[in-house]
Amino acid sequence: MKHVVGVSDMKVTNRPEDEIVTHSLGSCIGVSIYDPVARVGGLLHFQLPTSKDSPEKAAGNPFMYADTGIPAFFKAAYSLGGEKGRMKVKIAGGASVADKNDFFQIGNRNYVMVKKLFWKNGVLIDSEDIGGNSWRTMRLEMASGNVWIKNGKGEYPL
Repeated sequence: MKHVVGVSDMKVTNRPEDEIVTHSLGSCIGVSIYDPVARVGGLLHFQLPTSKDSPEKAAGNPFMYADTGIPAFFKAAYSLGGEKGRMKVKIAGGASVADKNDFFQIGNRNYVMVKKLFWKNGVLIDSEDIGGNSWRTMRLEMASGNVWIKNGKGEYPL
């Protein structure tokens, strides 16, 4: 079954027949996790780095922010049997697409927050496709754990 993850959303599963995809990764960042032993994985599509300016929004939707969404995302995978030490982590996005002069640097700020959160929690990133100025689609195949990125130039493995 194909699951589409929208902006400020996530999906975790342990069903090998599932495929999870998220579209429109511009300054947002997509996080893919996959535990090859438990065969648990998922995708998170977060929009902003920190919830500190809007804790009420984060309470309503933690997946909007890196600092609240990433912990909730990992906990959802743990509830299905995933283990942090086995997780294969891949990230994509963090581009400068809407802000042509990159004044707000949302993509870069999102990336810095991901790296900071992962470093503090002992999580390593296995591969990444970050920055630039083009939109991306990210797709996780649960049967294999493979992650694919699609942009204006084509589709390629991450």
